[in-house]
Amino acid sequence: MAKDFMMPTGTIEAYISSAYQIPVLTPEEEKSLAVQLRDQGDQEAARRLVTSHLRFVIRIARGYLGYGLPLPDLIQEGTVGLMKAVRRFEPDMGVRLVSFAVHWIRAEIHEYILRNWRIVKVATTKAQRKLFFNLRSSKKRLGWFTKSEVDAVAADLGVKPETVLQMESRLANQDLSFDGLEDDDDDAPSAPSTYLPDTSMEPARVLEHEDTDRYQKQRLYAALQGLDERSKTILCERWLSEKKQTLHELAGQFGVSAERIRQIEKNAMKKVRLQLEV
Repeated sequence: MAKDFMMPTGTIEAYISSAYQIPVLTPEEEKSLAVQLRDQGDQEAARRLVTSHLRFVIRIARGYLGYGLPLPDLIQEGTVGLMKAVRRFEPDMGVRLVSFAVHWIRAEIHEYILRNWRIVKVATTKAQRKLFFNLRSSKKRLGWFTKSEVDAVAADLGVKPETVLQMESRLANQDLSFDGLEDDDDDAPSAPSTYLPDTSMEPARVLEHEDTDRYQKQRLYAALQGLDERSKTILCERWLSEKKQTLHELAGQFGVSAERIRQIEKNAMKKVRLQLEV
């Protein structure tokens, strides 16, 4: 029987050391655990699949240290991606979990970096995201790109030259504190707090927000009324209750599998979205 490893709650060094002590699963062990998770919803199997692959999350997360974000946070986000991959892994496809999980691990880390690297988002479209993670490695020197360099990067990454210039400009900008600096530098730019008005408590704006919130709630409940009782109950218990129920709890309540509850939930969400888009 494999040794049961408990992850420490102390320093990041202790966490990494403990992760690397967890044995890598053999192909047979990995497939057996994946089948148990898929067919029986075995959470212990899921835990073993996740913990045995934490070393790979750490290795990938370390590759993103150049963005100035904490390694523990990068590892945490990568682990979220690993858990999503474990949930979606199909053991009969003949592919090792680590190969399947790399995409999910990187995707979660990318999302975290884009959310936190700057206060203002620098990349929203697919082309901009591609540029964000490739522009630094494409630079051949310090300073701004020449026209030939812009054209070369655009051709290499499959985007327009204008997109390269726009992303380069965004990466060169710096965030400005809302309250400004605490020094007496007369040449420092004015802090936004000195000239931006606070309109959040204006009576007209408050009334507008209240009306919008009330209207959205009315539309949501109207959309829910169009569902059958089982679908409506599942959505309410999963998303609208203070104590949200799990798929397995609802599966026991309705006498079906957790996967069936997930399918009902997905179909119900689709119907509600369609109603809200009308």
